[in-house]
Amino acid sequence: MSTNTPTAQILVVDDEVEHAEVMAEGLRRIGHVCTLVHDLPTAREELSHGQFDLIVTDLSMDGEKDGLEVLAEARRTQNNAETIMVTAHGDVPTAKAAIKGGAFDFIEKPIDLDVLRTLCSNAINTVFLREENTDLRQRIDEHYGFEGIIGQSPAIRAMIQTMRQIAPSNIPVLITGESGTGKELVAQAIHNNSKRTKKQFVPLNCAGLSESILEDELFGHVRGAFTGADREREGRFEYANNGTLFLDEVGDMPLNMQAKLLRVLESGEVVRLGANKVSHVDVRLISATNRDLQMRVKDGEFREDLYFRIKGVELHIPALRERREDIPLLVKHYTQQFAQQLEKPVPEISEDLNILLIQFSWPGNVRQLINVVQNMVIIAGEGRLDPQHLPEEIRAASGELPPTSSASETTITEAGGLRLDQIEKQAIRNALRISAGNREAAAKMLGIGERTLYRKLKEYGLK
Repeated sequence: MSTNTPTAQILVVDDEVEHAEVMAEGLRRIGHVCTLVHDLPTAREELSHGQFDLIVTDLSMDGEKDGLEVLAEARRTQNNAETIMVTAHGDVPTAKAAIKGGAFDFIEKPIDLDVLRTLCSNAINTVFLREENTDLRQRIDEHYGFEGIIGQSPAIRAMIQTMRQIAPSNIPVLITGESGTGKELVAQAIHNNSKRTKKQFVPLNCAGLSESILEDELFGHVRGAFTGADREREGRFEYANNGTLFLDEVGDMPLNMQAKLLRVLESGEVVRLGANKVSHVDVRLISATNRDLQMRVKDGEFREDLYFRIKGVELHIPALRERREDIPLLVKHYTQQFAQQLEKPVPEISEDLNILLIQFSWPGNVRQLINVVQNMVIIAGEGRLDPQHLPEEIRAASGELPPTSSASETTITEAGGLRLDQIEKQAIRNALRISAGNREAAAKMLGIGERTLYRKLKEYGLK
C-alpha cells in the first residue's frame, strides 16, 4: 500500500460473491480492512451499526438501483465516508447522476484492480484529510470559540451555542448585524458543520445588483436568452444544489426578485432565463442583512411572506463595541496570523495598546480591527506593538493624539488634557463593570495578568 494512504475500513457491497471477493482481496493486499455484504438489507444493517471510511457498491444488484439506496443510506449514517459506484457500461449516466448525489466517483466493469486501488486511495485520502481538518478546527474552537469565530464574551458564546444546534438541520437562517461583524464567516461556519459540508457553499452579495443581473446570477440562462448570451450558464441555485446558498444583503433585493426567490424556495424548482425546462434543487438558504427587515416590511420594501420564509432562525452578531472583552483575543489572533504571513517573529502587544483598542468604538467592527492589526504588524517591524503604531484617527479618537497633530509632535502620556493613566483607569472600570467585578475575567478582557490588574487596582484606588 502507498505510504501516503492510511489503513481504512471499507464496506464492499456486491451481489456477485466472486466479484466482491476479488475487489476486497485487491484492497486487503494494500492494507485495508474490508467487510463484504451481498444485498441491500445487509448493507443497511452494516451501515447502521458500523463505521466505515469508504463504501464500494455495485450500482445494480437485486434491484436496478440498489446501489443508489446504499449511497443514500451511507450519506445518512456515515458522516465522513465516501462512496464509489461500480457500474456496467450501460449504467454510466446513472453513475454520473450518483456523483451529483454525493458519490465520490464510479468505476466501470470489468474492474482493473490497479485503477480501483488508485480510486480508493484518492477517496480515502480525502476522508482522512477532512478528518484532520475537523480535528484542527476543534482544537482552534477550544481556544477561540467556533470555526475561527473568536470570542469568549457571553453574546458570542450564546451565538455559537445556537450555531451548533442549528448547523446539522436544514432550517433557513437569517444573520443580522452591522457591516464588518463577520456575517459570511458565520454562514460558512454553519455550512461547515452541516450535513452538506461536502457540497458547495455559494455566496452572493445582493447589494447594488439590478433585477436582471440578480435573476441571471440566481437562476442562470440558456444560450440566446438575451443579447450576449452565447452559451448556457448555471445559476447559483443549481451550482449550490445539495449545498448551501448564502445571500448577503438580502434586504437590498428588488421587490420583483423577492417574489421570484420566494417561488423557488417554496417549490424547489428553478427555470433558467430563456428556458422552459424545470430543474429541481435542494439548497439550504442562509441570508444576511445589516438592515431592519421588519421595518422594511412595514414600509412595503420587503415581502412579509419572504421574511418569514428566510427567518427560520435569526442569529444576531453583536457589534464589536458591544463585546469589548473579546478585543484582546482578536488582536492576539490576528497579530500571530499576519506575523506568520510576513515570516517574522510574533510581536509582543503592550498593555497600553490593548487598553486603547478596548476603548475605541470600532464603527467598522471586526473588519476594521483586522485592517488596523495588519497595518501595525507591518509598521512595527520586529518590535513590540505600542500605541504609537496605531493609525492617527484611532489615536485621536482615544484622546491620545489631537486630530490636527502628528505622532511625532504629541507625547503618549498627554493629549488634550487626557492622560494615559486616566484612559487606563476608565478601561479597568469598564472591564470590572462588564465582568461584574470578577478580576480574573476583567484581566482577560484587558489582556493583562491578574497580578498586574491587582497592582493597578491598588495604584488607582479602585475596588
